Amino acid sequence: MTPGTPQQILHDIFGYATFRGEQQAVIGHLVSGGDALVLMPTGGGKSLCYQIPALVRAGVGIVVSPLIALMQDQVDALKQLGVAAAFLNSSLEAEEAREVSRQLMCGELKLLYVAPERLMTEGFLNLVERLQQENKIALFAIDEAHCVSQWGHDFRPEYRALTVLHERFPQVPRIALTATADAPTRREIIERLKLESAQQFVSSFDRPNIRYRVTLKDNARKQLQAFLEAEHPDDAGIVYCLSRKKVEETAAWLQQQGWDALPYHAGLDAATRNANQKRFLREEGVIMVATVAFGMGIDKPNVRFVAHLDLPKSMEGYYQETGRAGRDGLPADAWMAYGLGDVVSMRQMLLSGDAPEERKRVELQKLDALLGFCESNACRHQTLLHYFGEEHPGTCGQCDNCLSPVDTWNATEAARMALSCVYRTGQRFGVVHLIDVLLGKTTPKVEQFNHHQLSVFGIGKELAQQQWSSVYRQLVAAGFINVDIEGYGGLKLTEAARPVLRGEQEVWLRRDAAPARRTGSKAERGSRLREAFAGANEDPLWQALKAKRMELAREQGVPPYVIFHDSTLLEILHRKPQTLDAMGEIGGIGQAKRAKYGEAFLQVVEDAANGR
Repeated sequence: MTPGTPQQILHDIFGYATFRGEQQAVIGHLVSGGDALVLMPTGGGKSLCYQIPALVRAGVGIVVSPLIALMQDQVDALKQLGVAAAFLNSSLEAEEAREVSRQLMCGELKLLYVAPERLMTEGFLNLVERLQQENKIALFAIDEAHCVSQWGHDFRPEYRALTVLHERFPQVPRIALTATADAPTRREIIERLKLESAQQFVSSFDRPNIRYRVTLKDNARKQLQAFLEAEHPDDAGIVYCLSRKKVEETAAWLQQQGWDALPYHAGLDAATRNANQKRFLREEGVIMVATVAFGMGIDKPNVRFVAHLDLPKSMEGYYQETGRAGRDGLPADAWMAYGLGDVVSMRQMLLSGDAPEERKRVELQKLDALLGFCESNACRHQTLLHYFGEEHPGTCGQCDNCLSPVDTWNATEAARMALSCVYRTGQRFGVVHLIDVLLGKTTPKVEQFNHHQLSVFGIGKELAQQQWSSVYRQLVAAGFINVDIEGYGGLKLTEAARPVLRGEQEVWLRRDAAPARRTGSKAERGSRLREAFAGANEDPLWQALKAKRMELAREQGVPPYVIFHDSTLLEILHRKPQTLDAMGEIGGIGQAKRAKYGEAFLQVVEDAANGR
């Protein structure tokens, strides 16, 4: 393949006219030989940030990826575009692996995906050294870089060893990418991967196409069924459960109700997991019921919903799991049923684990931040972004709190008491101790620090302990207080607390309400998807386009979205191209795909126009 400019490659190979967000800046930096740390939301186009530089620069781009399924998907998609790509992992037979190594050493590949365990073998590192001596390594890309963090739920110990890339190949540019990382995780990525001199590119974490909704639990299965019937009767989606047993029971129950649902968790044998994942990726309308073992690296772009029947462990986990919906940019739903039992079981699980006390403390504080999100009466997008240190320009107008504002109470006085207690005790104590002070409990810790002598001791007896817990979590979620995750879990006031303490600002907090089985009419709830697809589901051409895509996908043994994304099919539906040139102007159709599929889809359009 003849190298071109990034803009030429974007248009000719990938079929897009313009870059999105930070893509162009990242690509330019990497092409010039610089190291980069890229934080970009799921669906934001991270892959192009290393794929295009690998095509521009001389040699092969070596991509470290933790998941076999992700490698297969990426390589299938690149081959559709005419890009010479391959992968090396444990799924290959010995002869297949030798052939990939031969292609690598002969300069026949532009992108090679490799598992970290394979990368770290001395035999593979020796191959890389031979390539580097001939200047045949374009770059190293470390995907899912948050796997290096010991605090993350996707921690992979082998990722720690990837510093070898910097130590043995200091002249090769490196790019580390992740879809989610709070400030401590970001620092850990930089430290563990020796990326101190790398330029950081941080895109907005906002996913405006996702509608976030949290509902109080009241027969969660029935609530889930009502949600699916009203809004996603024919859509692919993921339902997350905390335990393996609940995954299997929920999948079986959904099957009994007539849904095409499959279970996925680490306790299933590999053959079953692989078969279920393959069906989810390659068929339409399949629902995967899973633990968090499923999802990272799943590239299926038309997942229309992610539902949680149990509370995730953290805001990072929730953001990452819900981010698997709507990767194609079309409307999607993040729906969660939440109850007090979730809080109790999650706390028990975290506290009874074998993790060191320091890690338990961090995980409990992250859980508290998620609880604050659940209880907040503010815009969900605003609250979520605030956790990641980003401001939202305004309310989203589409989450549950924006669409159906919750009942609130004037908590100004309670908030002043809570904030004053944080301040008077030195801004270094956790919620339990602060509530003890407000309720006037003379515990050993209260007496140890003489907090029973403070003016705030016992001033909060009008509220119960559970109410004070809710007040503090909501104040954290609203940005009046920060939790010092890296310290000892103490609460600290933010600048936003000052006007509240001075009596210059009112504070209204969410009041618990009886759970509602449904909110709004079916027509209202389904309107966004209907607007996006503009009657597509009732259009015979839309059904014919999807049928042609599925036919081609089955012939080649690849997922349908590897042929064309839904967004590309929608553009064909609306524009009804008549020529190959017109087909080439549609987003996602580069030269290789136009040559390979253009005539077939033009025929579908023509047949529909003639009533055939």
